[in-house]
Amino acid sequence: MGLSSPGIGSGIDVNTIVSKLMAVESAPLADFDKKSASYLAQVSAFGNLSSALGTFQSSLSSLTSVNSFQSLLSTPSDASVMTATASSTAQPGSYRVNITQLAQAQTLASGGYKSTTATIGLGAKTTINFSLGTVSGGTFGLTGSQLGASLSTGGLTTGALTINNTAIATDGTTRSARLLADAINAKSSTTGVSAKAAPTATSATLFGSGGASTFGDIDTSGGGTYSLSVGGVEIAAQGANVAAGAGVTAAALDAALTGNTAVARALADANITVSGSAADGTLQFTNPDGSNIAVTENVSGTVTGGIGNSGAANLGSSTTAVGSISLISADGSPISVGGTNPAGAGFTAGVGGAYLGASFAADGTRTSGNIVIDSSNNTLQGIMDAINKGNFGVTASIVSDGATGTGATPNHLILTSSATGQSSTMKITLAGSGGNPPDPDLVSLLAYDPAGTQNLSQKASALDTQATVNGIAVTSSSSTISGAIAGVTISALKTGTSTLSVAKDSSSLTTSVNTFVKAYNDLNAQITQLTAYDPDTKTGGPLLGDSTVRNLQASVRRQMSGSITGLQGTTLTNLSQIGVSFQKDGTLTLDNAKLQSAINTKFNDIAGLFAAVGRGSDPDIKFVSSTSKTQAGDYGVNITQLATQGVLQGTAVLPAETTIDADTTWTVTLNDTVPSNLNNTATISLPAGTYNPSQLATLLQSSINGVSAFSNNGASVTATVGDDGTLKLASTRYGSKSNIHIIPTGGTDLATIFGSGAPVDGKDVAGTIGGYTATGDGQTLTGAAGAPVDGLKLTITGDTTGSRGNFGFSQGYAYQLNTLAGGYLGSGGAIASRTTGLNNTVKDITKQRDAFSERLTDIEKRYRDQYTALDTSIASMNTTASFLTQQFAAMAKA
Repeated sequence: MGLSSPGIGSGIDVNTIVSKLMAVESAPLADFDKKSASYLAQVSAFGNLSSALGTFQSSLSSLTSVNSFQSLLSTPSDASVMTATASSTAQPGSYRVNITQLAQAQTLASGGYKSTTATIGLGAKTTINFSLGTVSGGTFGLTGSQLGASLSTGGLTTGALTINNTAIATDGTTRSARLLADAINAKSSTTGVSAKAAPTATSATLFGSGGASTFGDIDTSGGGTYSLSVGGVEIAAQGANVAAGAGVTAAALDAALTGNTAVARALADANITVSGSAADGTLQFTNPDGSNIAVTENVSGTVTGGIGNSGAANLGSSTTAVGSISLISADGSPISVGGTNPAGAGFTAGVGGAYLGASFAADGTRTSGNIVIDSSNNTLQGIMDAINKGNFGVTASIVSDGATGTGATPNHLILTSSATGQSSTMKITLAGSGGNPPDPDLVSLLAYDPAGTQNLSQKASALDTQATVNGIAVTSSSSTISGAIAGVTISALKTGTSTLSVAKDSSSLTTSVNTFVKAYNDLNAQITQLTAYDPDTKTGGPLLGDSTVRNLQASVRRQMSGSITGLQGTTLTNLSQIGVSFQKDGTLTLDNAKLQSAINTKFNDIAGLFAAVGRGSDPDIKFVSSTSKTQAGDYGVNITQLATQGVLQGTAVLPAETTIDADTTWTVTLNDTVPSNLNNTATISLPAGTYNPSQLATLLQSSINGVSAFSNNGASVTATVGDDGTLKLASTRYGSKSNIHIIPTGGTDLATIFGSGAPVDGKDVAGTIGGYTATGDGQTLTGAAGAPVDGLKLTITGDTTGSRGNFGFSQGYAYQLNTLAGGYLGSGGAIASRTTGLNNTVKDITKQRDAFSERLTDIEKRYRDQYTALDTSIASMNTTASFLTQQFAAMAKA
């Protein structure tokens, strides 16, 4: 049996010998570890470099945009009235802005309904059309009835009338429509309501028309006297002892009231006009300002004849004509009328209002749409759902007023235009199907025309934002005002006045330049740290002498030292011109005074030193974007084909009126693709009616644009009537993807409107940039791949083909360095490639180390086997020697 512990038999320290031998054999492992550590240090260093370069690139990203260097500050004196932003096209200056009205959406409400799920009407198929447009002319308010008869003598007591919860100052002296209107107008700044007195007119039958006796000849032969006054003006008089026919007669009255007579002049001075004649019993007096008109017959003694009196005794008479007033809401809001005696003012207590004498014009740029209500959805809930599903600029909701008890009808359908602005006023028309009229209950619920029937109650009118800018009136359909000041967008917050200061944002520009300088210096410091050599310790940075870092540093400095090319109309071509320069230690420094001087004199040109800038000699050619492959330069632009729109051009001159039949439906395909997309096709319904050419164009445009699938895809059309009287439908998109096709599916045929006109699809712009054939997409032209203009994207508008001048493109320092950094960063960048190589080297070293370690195991086993065998041999010999010694000893004794 062998020895279990080496060295026991021989006394040789096998473990120590093998351990020392293995220490010598494993010495190369330290070299492997040293190499791995060195490469891993470089990997870590490249990680730090990548992080620094990434930070550098991030700081450059905002500097590649022109807006970072051409921003302007817009500062309102009262930020609670408005805020504003200014683009680079704005002109510095001071502007006084007075906002007098804020935009709002129209809201309509129905009468009350007991249930939201109970059926409304009989379920007859009814098409309801919603269109949006503008109300013009007329007023919004309430028309009162004639004032109470007692008002002319007792006035209107205090507290008798309130408007929008404000008491109107009335008393015993308020005895005419004019005086009442004056009292209401005195409170209009509080109530938002003004009043207008209707002309006061005496009764049309006062002098005998309508079957009564006419004005009888005055007879004072019995010794009496007679006089007739109107509004305090005596128009006729007759003394005693004058026989009938010899004094005041109907003919005599007419003579006194006709022409330039003293009586006619006196009445005119009293603001009273005359119509009709006494001879035929139609004489009538009118005061246009609403003042009362008293018509009085003063009689003494025995008199016969007079007003409506032929031959009968006249005991004298007095009658006072009292007018009426109308209330006008300044902003189209409903008017609340109350008080202890609103009837005395001609009104009924409550809340109401309607358009009076107004007209409605549909806005062709706005969507319109139809919903169909029948037995499947003729409930308040069903109607609301159908409107909301239509998605054509009107939203619906149901609001409960909380009324309870028997007969309570708390549920109201509320309709609100989705957009603000005066052009968002609704018009709702209903049409039946198959020659049948619309369901009358649906008409009672929904019919609404500002120029006609208004079965819905307006709770808020559609209003534009109204303002003045330096005294010039401006309007906007939203709370945003654009275009009033070039390059400035104003956001109105409330009514009021504020001064807006627009100035160059030199602080932001200075910050941007400082950001650029700091970003470079931070990167340079990181590179210096990673590549530095310390002569005292004779040690270098982990990336000392690395070619990738040297190339990066050299490329950055080379780009920053060069001049910018391709800029047009500027003398700024290098950083030193704005105070940025290199120091001896390789860092950048900024001369703020020199930068400020450049800001003062060349503010708009500084952006070209940092960002990608494109400028053309043709104002209708605009720079869109570029890529890292686009080279700076000045390139000629030649256009061989302008982009066109898909159109359907009519050939028939539209008549004065075109009738659209009931149940007219057309299938419209707009901006379809290859292969076809179902979302690009929809069926529209045209409301039955008679339309003039302008109304017909508006109807078609709004009906097509009202299709939610089209609007969701950004597709729309314009409809215009040309000077030749034909109708043209055009897709608002340009290019080969622009098209419009219509197939009539019921009712009025397409040929009725368009004649033999056929659709024509749009074409893309075509031409060259820098002499290289470019790719057109709509109005966008993109430079050819592989050419110096590769990726240069321009928008081509205007109406001229052929040479369109030159287009200069430059890449500023920030843009170039951002592109350079991108080439080093990312999964395919130089740093990633270098890091991958280093990591692979570390893996290879690890594999070599592992293989060497495996060999060491074999070597150790061999050493251990050898010394164990030696140990065993020596132990055996020691045993033999011991045996022989014993034997020899025994033999010696013997």
